[in-house]
Amino acid sequence: MAGLGRGDLPPRLRTPVPGPRSRALSRALARHAAPGINTLPAGGGPTLVWDEARGANVLDVDGNRFVDLTSGFGVAALGHRPPAVVAAVCRQAGRLVHGLGDVHAHPLRAELAARLAVLVPVDEPRIYFAISGGDAVEIALKTALLATGRRRIVAFAPSYHGLTLGALALTSRPAFRSPFAAHLSPEVVRLPYACPPAELAALLAGEPPVAAAVVEPVVGREGILVPPPGWLAEIAAACRARGTLLVADEILTAFGRTGTRFAVDADGVRPDLLCCGKALAGGLPLAAVAGQRELMAAWERGGEALHTATFVAHPLACAAALAALPRLASPALLTRVRRLGAAVGRRLAGWPERFAAVAAVRGRGLLWGVEMRSAAAAEAAVAAARDRGVLWLAGGPEGRVAQILPPLTIAERQLAGALDRLEGALAASGGARA
Repeated sequence: MAGLGRGDLPPRLRTPVPGPRSRALSRALARHAAPGINTLPAGGGPTLVWDEARGANVLDVDGNRFVDLTSGFGVAALGHRPPAVVAAVCRQAGRLVHGLGDVHAHPLRAELAARLAVLVPVDEPRIYFAISGGDAVEIALKTALLATGRRRIVAFAPSYHGLTLGALALTSRPAFRSPFAAHLSPEVVRLPYACPPAELAALLAGEPPVAAAVVEPVVGREGILVPPPGWLAEIAAACRARGTLLVADEILTAFGRTGTRFAVDADGVRPDLLCCGKALAGGLPLAAVAGQRELMAAWERGGEALHTATFVAHPLACAAALAALPRLASPALLTRVRRLGAAVGRRLAGWPERFAAVAAVRGRGLLWGVEMRSAAAAEAAVAAARDRGVLWLAGGPEGRVAQILPPLTIAERQLAGALDRLEGALAASGGARA
């Protein structure tokens, strides 16, 4: 930990990136790990290999220290390796590492379900635990189908809800969907994200009736899109008028990322079903669906569980979540996110005028997208930032949106310094305007 301190340090590079050890490990990955999931870039070039992380810092196997503006896909909302989470996991590991899934419970499972039921903006909620975000979306879909007896689902474009077959039917990107198109549900109807609510109302008025509308309150992976104020509330009202369930996919946005505890809180919306994950367990794999009691009653039927997993509500993950939630739910953290987010927004607002590669910026809280004029410009900006010790990722349907989602606990001077380096990267990769 000598190279990380408390995780609030600036970058420090000792080798070119990726360094020699990262390159050697990349060769091992290329030999033994399956392509597509082996972390190597297209063409099989070397990748950065992480060795240690704390706070907003990542240390690679070559001793290079980075500032992480990805927070591990949003998982490390409290920073990497938060002390309270680490301590809770260590304590639990000395008692019970693994349980018996949906057969025998453990105390932390009951405690966490009760804690989440208090926090989520769902009326009379019951909690269905999941392994991942995609798994949670599958559970929400199955709940809607069971509870309503209807088949049609409304999704929006762009959207990202996961890559398992049920969730993939909702995810909009053709590159993800087309190899499996023959096996995806034909019952999904897609509308443009942030479309006029009247379009949804007209669709819901038709036949056959719609079981659920699934929406990201703020689009994440597919480009960081923030809907107009009040849009989500109008969508919710249209769903209520037709008995259609509103499913909020808050896998990325839950627990303070956008400056409110849940992104739906900004519009005062209480969905019928809400999916959360990523930040929930402070770095361990855990997700959940909160649904109204009467909807979740649809799962009460004889025989074995209709949706389960060996590692569901894993004791170590539950311990981690119970340690993380007090801070994730604290008003002080939400106030901090809003304040830092406003400062980031003011700074980024000038980037389209300053940098030729930048077309637009948008976001809320500590979730920001920097839209580049081309995928090549985004790729160059990500590489130039990495070479300056700052990690960020580009995504979206065309790979043009570089995303800034640091740990919510990042030190202010660390965040400011990282943005300085991003500006240097943008100037170097795309040129500054005269």
